[in-house]
Amino acid sequence: MLIPVSMLFLASQLVIAVADDVPQFDIRRGCKIDSSADANFSMSETIKRCMDDEQNAKNQLQTQWAGFIGSDRSMCMASTTGDPATPPSYVDLLTCLQDQQLARKLPKN
Repeated sequence: MLIPVSMLFLASQLVIAVADDVPQFDIRRGCKIDSSADANFSMSETIKRCMDDEQNAKNQLQTQWAGFIGSDRSMCMASTTGDPATPPSYVDLLTCLQDQQLARKLPKN
């Protein structure tokens, strides 16, 4: 049984599209861990502020993700998720990707 070439092409595009989406992080877990180090605010205030920041960064990543270079996405994902003791962060990922974009725009001497 032969599969039409158009079906193979469509299926490959679906796989690529899924692989190129913004990663899914457990922001609640990360914010709970981060909030334990902040003594200036109550635990619930710190967690809420952290989750708001993380959700805003995720929303921004979702709109800009395709504009980041694949090698930058890979490098920033590795640096953001590389330490098992530190939960991944959308804020960290977005900052890394924006830094990489800015570095590419610097004049080459």
